[in-house]
Amino acid sequence: MSFKNNIEMVKEELNSEEKFFERAVITEKFVKKYKKAIVGSLIAIVVIVSANIAYEANKQAKIESANKALLALSKNSKNSDALQKLKEVSSNLYNVWIFSKAIAEKNLAFLKEIQNSKTILIDDLVKYELAQDTKDVKALGEYASKQDAIYRDLALVQSAVILMNNKKIDEAHQELSKVSVQSPLSNIAKSLLHYGVK
Repeated sequence: MSFKNNIEMVKEELNSEEKFFERAVITEKFVKKYKKAIVGSLIAIVVIVSANIAYEANKQAKIESANKALLALSKNSKNSDALQKLKEVSSNLYNVWIFSKAIAEKNLAFLKEIQNSKTILIDDLVKYELAQDTKDVKALGEYASKQDAIYRDLALVQSAVILMNNKKIDEAHQELSKVSVQSPLSNIAKSLLHYGVK
């Protein structure tokens, strides 16, 4: 009985070794067949990971450089080197800096410098500021006609006030009627319609 069991065990071991070698041969054939694709995939993965690491390092360096330039500008707003560096590494932050400086100093030249900013929020605010600072009814109307204008209703009220001062009552009524009912300025618009414009 034990001899028979030993023979069965040896057979099983030989079968398992045979299966192992068979799998090894299949794997070897697969590797040989797709060797170029496997090596190419591994190289692509290494390149992608390396490029991502380099991109993140570059992005972090730009952030640090922009922060240093902004810190230097906050200490000395006339530091032209820091301003130029900020413009090179972060145009959005540069536009925000110029906008804040223009508003603080009421400097239209600075506003005109960033008038067509690619930063959507700054572009919108600059257009509003230029229109209201110059008290240009047409510019305020153009600004207010944009669907996503931040100060749309305020521009309409300001335009109406300018028109009232110029004795153009009907046009002022038209501007005030465009103020949204949900706007916090709707009560002011209604008051101007009823009491301010005769």
